Amino acid sequence: MNSTALMALQLSPDTAEALKITAIIFVIAVAISIVSLTVVVPYSLFVLFLKRTSKKKWTRECSSKDEMQHAMYDVAKEWRQEHIACKRDMHIVNEGLNLYGEYFDFGNSKAVIIVPGRTEGLIYGYYFAKPYAESGYNVLSVDQRAHGKSDGKYNSVGFEEYKDVLAWAKLLHEEYGVESVILHGICIGACCSMFALTSEGCPDYVDGMVAEGMYPNFRESFKNHVIAFKQPLYPTLPLIGALIRWHTGANIKFGPIDVIEKLKKPLLMLHSKEDVFSLPSTAQELYDACGSEEKRLVWFEKGAHSRLRITDTERYDSSISDFLKSLETAQVARRA
Repeated sequence: MNSTALMALQLSPDTAEALKITAIIFVIAVAISIVSLTVVVPYSLFVLFLKRTSKKKWTRECSSKDEMQHAMYDVAKEWRQEHIACKRDMHIVNEGLNLYGEYFDFGNSKAVIIVPGRTEGLIYGYYFAKPYAESGYNVLSVDQRAHGKSDGKYNSVGFEEYKDVLAWAKLLHEEYGVESVILHGICIGACCSMFALTSEGCPDYVDGMVAEGMYPNFRESFKNHVIAFKQPLYPTLPLIGALIRWHTGANIKFGPIDVIEKLKKPLLMLHSKEDVFSLPSTAQELYDACGSEEKRLVWFEKGAHSRLRITDTERYDSSISDFLKSLETAQVARRA
């Protein structure tokens, strides 16, 4: 290579400095992207899904812009208003948290506690009340921790909330003379109800549960949400699991699949073959693992997650009514 060529390869001081600055900017941009992927995105999803940042988040009003969800809320509000004369405002304190509910007392000795899913307050619960009221049950719908008017900062995906459900059941039994309590849980509410029914402290008067869209554990459910939101599973999923564990103590790898074998009380599972968050295959696994001799799994061909009743109201309600009739028949037989 001659001297003229070598001189051409030499960079001026200004050009060399510009390339150096460009390289530094590139390294910083890559570092920011990595930090965003590994920290910012998972934390943002954790805050979005599981942390209540103000009382304006997860109120008693509809949490979604989805038209179908709003239609469900309209039905719920109509049912509430129709029976408003029977409503009692309810309040308990459990583990230092003020918790609120509404109880529709129709003068029956049986009651259902409706346990809503994540982001929903108690009004949402009334959408599911009709088949219970028509079957002779009083109806209690509750604001879970960090929802509606209730205290709380985090959704602990059932790990702490199940103790609140048992506290509500105790109130109904001891102060309102309710002899039999059924739990109706939707999604996380189903997980919470399963934890309650299989806990050592579950009393005999909590007689069974209805579960819509129950998942095996929250990790599986959240994984399917991450996929739907087109976010990378790793490192998003393990970091969110660590955040939940840090803030709430919940282990998202532990769920209904780990306790359902202990369930001895009646169970009705309602599940859609179109559910992309609580997959049909895992619903079958839960049913197969359930230790109860009185269990039913009703499949719905259509319906998104938490959208079963609005998709096929008649079948949904009749499945619950038939289940409640079978409970009453079994109770009479046991007494005899």
